[in-house]
Amino acid sequence: RDPSHKLPTRPTMDAFTRKEIQKVIDAGLAEDLMELGDLSSKSAVPEGCLARGRFLAKADGVLAGLKVAEMVFASVDPKIKISWTKSDGDYVTRGTYFGNVDGPAESVLTGERLALNLMQRMSGIATQTNCMVEQVRPYRTKILDTRKTAPGLRYVDKLACSIGGGTNHRMGLYDMVMIKDNHITSAGGLTNAVNKVVSYLEKRGLKGKIPIEVETRTLEEVKEALTCKDKIDRVMLDNMSKMVDEKTSRVDTTMLQQALSLIKGQIATEASGNITLETVKQVAASGVDYISSGALTHSVMALDISLKVKLISKL
Repeated sequence: RDPSHKLPTRPTMDAFTRKEIQKVIDAGLAEDLMELGDLSSKSAVPEGCLARGRFLAKADGVLAGLKVAEMVFASVDPKIKISWTKSDGDYVTRGTYFGNVDGPAESVLTGERLALNLMQRMSGIATQTNCMVEQVRPYRTKILDTRKTAPGLRYVDKLACSIGGGTNHRMGLYDMVMIKDNHITSAGGLTNAVNKVVSYLEKRGLKGKIPIEVETRTLEEVKEALTCKDKIDRVMLDNMSKMVDEKTSRVDTTMLQQALSLIKGQIATEASGNITLETVKQVAASGVDYISSGALTHSVMALDISLKVKLISKL
């Protein structure tokens, strides 16, 4: 099958995604301002002053969240204007100024931290994702994110992965069935679990609309999953790459390769477990269709970005 078969839609800055991200921004501003507002800026900044801020990359990386920053400042004060010399997805080096924000000084300072927090997190995720994507570029493998995102930031985190060149896995529990080990145990076995899922989807008119993935941990489970290949869309090969040497990040992919030999391209495959920047290329060399990594979002290192502000005039 085509490895892109029935993948959930990647979040882009469409109306729905903007609505979800606006919820994050509204919550962030409410958390910052409460009833009294930005006391520091209200008290210390001369009334009527205009300010210009310059965005500065203080580390090398892939930019993400520029459009989100625009939404933050627009939510604070529609009089704020932003101009960019770079775009989401562009690679920048340390010391690069890549945009300006102009407007009432109090408003610029009020939105500064939330805009930077989101840009730094998103750029960190995009940078890490892009590093993994580059590692597997010689192969046909696609890098997937996971649901291991910060609560409330699902669309922010997954948009950042997409900007970094990754492919989004399911957005939530509603757009793809993933039959994991606990589901299999609860259903009384892998085949029973698959049949229960298919029956459930059929009764609700969702068969063929919602993709089904099955997690396997052993070669025996892979063989059983293959007996259900006409009912499922993808097999997850979980923890089939074993860490051999943590110092050199060498992994043993023997079991993964054996599983792929059994599957023989009959169904899309996904490798998971022990996936790091140092191991991902070794796993991709096995020929697996997808590699998913929770580390893209749950262990993100923010990209260091600052906003240098100066007063430019008085209204």
